[in-house]
Amino acid sequence: MKHKQVAFIGLGVMGFSIAGHLAQQGYRVTVYNRTVEKAKRWANEFSGHWAETPAEAAQGASVVCVCVGNDEDVRHVVYGAEGVLAGMSEGAVLIDHTTTSAVLAEELFDACQKQNVGFIDAPVSGGQAGAQNGALTIMCGGEGAVFESIKPVMECYAKQIQLLGVAGQGQRCKMVNQICIAGVLSGLSEALMLAEKAGLNIEQVVNSLQHGAAGSWQMSNRLETMSQGKFDFGFAIDWMRKDLGICLDQAKSYGIDLKMVEDVDQHYSVLQQRGLGRMDTSALVKAIAE
Repeated sequence: MKHKQVAFIGLGVMGFSIAGHLAQQGYRVTVYNRTVEKAKRWANEFSGHWAETPAEAAQGASVVCVCVGNDEDVRHVVYGAEGVLAGMSEGAVLIDHTTTSAVLAEELFDACQKQNVGFIDAPVSGGQAGAQNGALTIMCGGEGAVFESIKPVMECYAKQIQLLGVAGQGQRCKMVNQICIAGVLSGLSEALMLAEKAGLNIEQVVNSLQHGAAGSWQMSNRLETMSQGKFDFGFAIDWMRKDLGICLDQAKSYGIDLKMVEDVDQHYSVLQQRGLGRMDTSALVKAIAE
């Protein structure tokens, strides 16, 4: 094992499990979380260590993973006297699993280069279940040699890892991923409306279609719960709106319009205004049906 000591910053619904897989695979893991009690709970559960600052967690680590909320959250844990860059040694690698703008990824790449630290932007897909099962999809941007050196670390919690180009390309691929999800959920919402009006059994619909051309992860895992009005799980609308905002900003920089994304984003905005921002993204059907 080339990399033996890893730091993990951010123990949310994804990070807690990802860091756990690393510990279970024999890595010495030190974690940092804004809520100290959660860091202590992780350290107790996985026989790891916790630190009071990101810089402290990064000391001695050859790989530092970050998985927090948004661009500013990343900057908060990376820069400054208590940020991870203050604690990282030359030759170490920073992996950012946060879904952010490509602009931030390029910024972090430049900042890391100045300290002779490697950087990979590596947003993930697969949700909480994917993190818990070690079956995430990871979209990466950065230098090939750096990617190959840390790929075995990510293989502890991923089933698909792809280098898509220079820094920022991982984040741009994640934008494509989120656009696809928005489109699928929009189509499933309208399809469900028709299926219910037609008196079809939704379980039978899923069984009939999920392995054909219309099949998708969202159909297999969400269409039935959508029909049952269950949305208290999964990927929150609040986070999806953040991601769609990134998609729209990127599209604007290219001079293109994403009409479907704009429509879905507006539906989610309405749901947020109703206090439903923590519901799963499949709650889109509530806005479209109404």
